Amino acid sequence: MTDLRDLYQEVLLDHSKRPRNFGVLDDADHTAVGHNPLCGDKVVIYLRMEGDRIAEIRFQGQGCAVSQASASMMTESVKGKTRAEAEALFERFHELLTGKEPDAAEAPELGKLTIFAGVRKYPVRVKCATLAWHTLRAALEQKTETVSTE
Repeated sequence: MTDLRDLYQEVLLDHSKRPRNFGVLDDADHTAVGHNPLCGDKVVIYLRMEGDRIAEIRFQGQGCAVSQASASMMTESVKGKTRAEAEALFERFHELLTGKEPDAAEAPELGKLTIFAGVRKYPVRVKCATLAWHTLRAALEQKTETVSTE
């Protein structure tokens, strides 16, 4: 258990300190804003779609290590995926964090994202971990209102 906790902390800290795909995407054709007013996490998701596929994704924002790491890892996970594949990944990730029986072994498609399984013990942190994902969904649906996890 300690090894898994250490891995979780290592990956989370790496992605929060050196987020992948961070910054504005100048040629984005889909954008959405997310905000968790309770803790102050904010994220903007930028997408460039090629047909039904996410050709490029970037994010900007500020917040806790969990929200930043989740956004970073999300961008790596959905880049190149179709809208349907990204939606299915969102559902599996959300289920991992909020479902009744978490079993990372039953979600191999999540890859490294399974490190967030421990977040489910802290309901406030679930909102941090899922903010970017809810914002991604809003960007794919081209919603203009700010996404909130409250």
